Amino acid sequence: MKIEVLKDIKNAEEDYKKMISQAQERRKSLIASAELEADNLIHKAQEDAEEFKKQQIADARKEAEMRHARIISDGKAEAVALESRGRQNLAKAVDLLVTRFKEQLNVSA
Repeated sequence: MKIEVLKDIKNAEEDYKKMISQAQERRKSLIASAELEADNLIHKAQEDAEEFKKQQIADARKEAEMRHARIISDGKAEAVALESRGRQNLAKAVDLLVTRFKEQLNVSA
């Protein structure tokens, strides 16, 4: 009877050792899976951040191009307006210049 009890104890110890070993293997497996998942999440977050950065740069570039186009357009419109006003005053300027030139000729003569 003592031998049977000792055998049962020994078998129980072996079973517990197996269970502990299995639990440790399971723990290692879970840790490895968690680390892999964490690495994947970090990688995904880095990709998302890079994509966000590229999108922000593209948006800023587009906004700058639109501002540039608007400034050029406003400048051209102002240049056309100035040219138009200049052309309206051209006849007066020519008359004034001719009149002054004639005055200078009369003063010299």
